[in-house]
Amino acid sequence: MTSRRNFLRNAALLAASAGAPSIAMKAAGLSAGSSSDAQAPADSNARFKNTYVKNVFVTENEFRNARPSITPSPGFDMAREILPVPFWEGNPAAAEMYWKAWEIAFRNIKDPAPASGFISSYLDTAYNGNIFMWDSAFITMFARYGSRAYPFQKTLDNFYAKQHPDGFICREIWGDSGEDCFHRYDPTSTGPNIIPWSEIEYYHHFGDLDRIHKIFPVLVAYYQWLRLNRTWQDGSYWSSGWGTGMDNQPRVHKNYSPIFSHGHMTWLDTCLQQLFIGKILVDFGFYTERWQEIEDIEDETKFLKKFIKEKLWDPKTSFFYDKYADGSRGNFMGIGAFWALWTDILEKQELDSFVKHLVNKDTFSRPHPVASMPANHEKYQSDGRYWQGGVWAPTNYMIISGLRSKGYHDVAFDIAGRHYKQVAEVFRKTGTFWEYYSPETPDQGFLARPDFVGWTGLVPVSVLFEGIFGIKVAVTSKTLNWDVHLTDAHGIDRYPFGKDNLLNLKCNARKNAGHKPLIEIQSDTELTLNYSWKGGKDSMKIVPGTNQNF
Repeated sequence: MTSRRNFLRNAALLAASAGAPSIAMKAAGLSAGSSSDAQAPADSNARFKNTYVKNVFVTENEFRNARPSITPSPGFDMAREILPVPFWEGNPAAAEMYWKAWEIAFRNIKDPAPASGFISSYLDTAYNGNIFMWDSAFITMFARYGSRAYPFQKTLDNFYAKQHPDGFICREIWGDSGEDCFHRYDPTSTGPNIIPWSEIEYYHHFGDLDRIHKIFPVLVAYYQWLRLNRTWQDGSYWSSGWGTGMDNQPRVHKNYSPIFSHGHMTWLDTCLQQLFIGKILVDFGFYTERWQEIEDIEDETKFLKKFIKEKLWDPKTSFFYDKYADGSRGNFMGIGAFWALWTDILEKQELDSFVKHLVNKDTFSRPHPVASMPANHEKYQSDGRYWQGGVWAPTNYMIISGLRSKGYHDVAFDIAGRHYKQVAEVFRKTGTFWEYYSPETPDQGFLARPDFVGWTGLVPVSVLFEGIFGIKVAVTSKTLNWDVHLTDAHGIDRYPFGKDNLLNLKCNARKNAGHKPLIEIQSDTELTLNYSWKGGKDSMKIVPGTNQNF
């Protein structure tokens, strides 16, 4: 199979995924080799003079000196007896996909290499043997549902252990040696900064405040490093193709590399993520009673909200764009703009117009939504060509969840259902999950890797539970929210509610979407159920035992 490394050598395609330095070396003609397995280069331990400006929060990072903690995988067969059990009447393929995803996931659990300095066993990215920052963040967003069977969230601890004295964390780390794949001042060295999103989702699901106390200084220091080292004079953020994780989109001017260069450009998605993540860190500050220490981050979110609205939002097209060095806005419409769904930049009417792009068949709403760039762009590729139209589980999950958070439940359900159906059809034909998918046909994307669980585990697990079933918990407020769209009977047994409690959830079949859903819940704890359907909403108190709303 042609590897992404060879693919990158074709200058006409200019595509790669979150790769390693060897890719860049080969692209420059510095190396030749066919192996796709990661090996640290001989000079990976080369020493530079120490120019660190130390961040005080890093001194609190207890992961940096932690001893390795090896957690053997229980194996899929044993884990299956502990994992949640979904059911969807009339759709047996859903269960087949679900269990296959977990089978691959448990096969991909790795222990730290002896010389790596990693401190925890982890769920592998399923790419090249290295660990990747944004892959791991998305991986843990579906893997948290299996936390009773395995401590998947500790996958992120390996990044915390590798934090530099100034707060920097590399986006890709060699799996064998534990060395950074990039110097910290390389434009491709880090990002996207979304790990705090995974951590706050885990906190809301399991209520682990001790973990928030431990990770707070790590995440604050990394955020501050980005602000000090990834901003222009106007305070906006920059990145690169690899730094954003969306390698080959045509965003920068033609004299710059779309993969390796910052292009002297303000990068929209990076600005949006810093706004989104900054607010999460402020929340962490309140949870830990340390908000006074990060008033700089709160000020940063206020600045970014104003800057993005004034400089990157175009009211004529109802879309967000990058900004070039001369102050002009770009005209590329990319999927990264939808990180705005996780911010409060837009007023309701503006947000309505913005969301309409997701249902526009000429741009993002292709047969398999959501295309990573609009279909009417000259660079759009029907086979996906990585981020030139390809459909990716992480960005789709970001959009589906963001729509739900803003109350666009119908749009979210439509995208989730169509996305799930296409992935299911490819699964039917191939028996596995792929790195990404074609936006036009029920096929894997060009050069996509198989068995990618990996972040494509989001589709058979998180998209099913949250986007299609409409189930989401907030243990910290003792609530279960259920937005019912399906008319088929569906539910989840052994659904985790916090660290110690389990729920059996069932919604009975309905004649149509307007009928009030009849819900049964078996619980071993008290909570509040908030449920909604087309044309109505209600709530009920859940007590230990069997609960019914009929």
